[in-house]
Amino acid sequence: MFNINKSGRRAVLGVAGAALLSLSLAACGEEEPAGDTPGAGPSVTAAADSALAAKVPDAIKSDGKIVVGTDSTYAPAEFLDPDGKTVIGFDVELFTAVAAKLGLKAEFVSANFGDIITGVNSGKYEVGVSSFTINDERKAQANMVSYYQVGTQWVTKTGNPGGIAIDNACGKKIAVQKDTVQVEDITARSKKCTDGGKPAITVDQFPGQDAATAAVVSGKDDAMLADYPVGAYAVTQSNGQLDLLDKMYDAAPYGYVVAKDQTAFAEAVRDATKALITDGSYKTVLDKWKVADGAITDPAVNP
Repeated sequence: MFNINKSGRRAVLGVAGAALLSLSLAACGEEEPAGDTPGAGPSVTAAADSALAAKVPDAIKSDGKIVVGTDSTYAPAEFLDPDGKTVIGFDVELFTAVAAKLGLKAEFVSANFGDIITGVNSGKYEVGVSSFTINDERKAQANMVSYYQVGTQWVTKTGNPGGIAIDNACGKKIAVQKDTVQVEDITARSKKCTDGGKPAITVDQFPGQDAATAAVVSGKDDAMLADYPVGAYAVTQSNGQLDLLDKMYDAAPYGYVVAKDQTAFAEAVRDATKALITDGSYKTVLDKWKVADGAITDPAVNP
């Protein structure tokens, strides 16, 4: 499944502004205590490492910041704060710490997921941070620096009223975010249905993960596929309206996207990530967002 696009690509009280809440949680429960809320607690502060900072090309560090393209609809990895403009999430905190290790600030710019790699290679963004699954197609387009690993998770309405089975969703309506590995996954499953003389799966593609989640909450679609942290987060924020279906599968690494001609910068990003793993900051961020199951120990360029 991971030969073509993106995987398990995301806290306070839900996804601010997301259709998940606006369409489905007409009567929200009380806010969870801060200590039990994903993302609650102080952000990690990473000290600059002069040796690592020296590895950053002058053209990138000259303005003191790294411009980062991100699809801010993917809670809990990258999504908008209740202020409607600040991008937050575990991806955001991790890369902010990576930038700090390199003596720089990270400036996150919201973008369409499918446009980010092109934007990095054109110079519009200096890095792409948006839960990109590393695969051969993406490594052919850009340098990919591994920092996390996760697989795909299915989510249904509570009680699975549509009777969805992962290996037999023929004739059902399934929601996915455009340009993700989940599109390839569900498309292949639909072909298996039709090859066997069964009805095709209706693949309902949305530009943002928030809308895909909302389609399941509202009953428009029978289930959705997303990266595991995204599916699990949607369930915890749904006020009992969503369930995980079966288990995560096909785990693959996430990667930071760096321009194809910026190998030295990719290596600096890798080394900064490794430094965060070594000093414990990496684990602190993942624990804070309750996504530590995807932790890795050996980041690499184009693994």
